[in-house]
Amino acid sequence: MKSRSEEQFGAKIGEIARIWRIRLDERLRPLGLSQTRWMAILHLSKSPDGLPQTELATRMSISHASLSPQIDRLVEDGWVERRGRENDRRCKTIHMTEQAKTLSREIKQTAAKLRSELLEGLSDEDIHHCERVLTHILLRAQSL
Repeated sequence: MKSRSEEQFGAKIGEIARIWRIRLDERLRPLGLSQTRWMAILHLSKSPDGLPQTELATRMSISHASLSPQIDRLVEDGWVERRGRENDRRCKTIHMTEQAKTLSREIKQTAAKLRSELLEGLSDEDIHHCERVLTHILLRAQSL
């Protein structure tokens, strides 16, 4: 028989992720960025060669159709640009502008401060153990 803790485990992980994003979104709102826009900039900051729009949408767990108007606005506001690939001009990749690189550092600093606040009171050992558990679950989920 499953324990109540085990039954609630997945829901708790989802709730933590949801609230964590909400808190970060609240702190980034003064920068004039919606959650979709700051998430796009964060994902692009990890890909210096840019990303195809479909790949960016996949990494953000949203549909290509939902992302497209957000990318249009990011282009209009000077945060990102679309570029054709040298070997395939039909495929456009999304790249951060210099302006967005500065913004991504501010987003990362805000995220680091929030992470520090949320993890306050936990030892390095607690965090390491939790990370091992979550990595195990992630690997199992990916293998099923």
